Amino acid sequence: MEITWFGHSCFRITERGMATVVSDPFDYKFAGYKPLKLRADILTTSNDTPGHNHSQAVKGYSHYLTGPGEYEIGEVFITGVRINGQHSTNRDSSNTMYVFDYGKAAIAHLGALMQVPSQTDIEALGNVDIALVPVGGGGSLTAAKAVEVVSLLEPSIVVPMHFSTPAAALNLTKVDKFLKEMGVGEVENESSLKITRAITAGETRVVLLDYQT
Repeated sequence: MEITWFGHSCFRITERGMATVVSDPFDYKFAGYKPLKLRADILTTSNDTPGHNHSQAVKGYSHYLTGPGEYEIGEVFITGVRINGQHSTNRDSSNTMYVFDYGKAAIAHLGALMQVPSQTDIEALGNVDIALVPVGGGGSLTAAKAVEVVSLLEPSIVVPMHFSTPAAALNLTKVDKFLKEMGVGEVENESSLKITRAITAGETRVVLLDYQT
């Protein structure tokens, strides 16, 4: 299994013989980074904003998920849980969190989550081995709130997303603040996250990914 980050909140999850997922493709004119040119079997968007719903950037998908529910596609079990947030603007603040269960690992993509979910929402997500978590504020979780969410999910691996990088166009905080809140020292970046065997429960570790272009 391989998890690749393309900047902002966009990830691709691949596993041999199973469906490929792309989550939250962005419009580069809004989010920064380079234009996306991706392929997937399954496309998901957490909310209807340009930073998360640019479906035109993804080709080949046969399923497009935009809301809550339970699905089994290409041997991947998917759970979508919607949470409504409070936002200072008038934009729709509803957000769908997804868990993609590949058997070897269950990956949660929290989308543009703004607030700490309720215990009911956490239970609805089920077991989470890997959590893709927004950490940079800007309409999503701040570093401090992201740490609260991590403590509730108790994943084995946390992959930060939605934070300031040299390519980001949005006003977000750097990932360093989240690392400090987590009590983590220097973390070496990886080009992608590769999982070769089933994940077993253990102390949560943070994996920083380089955005791919």
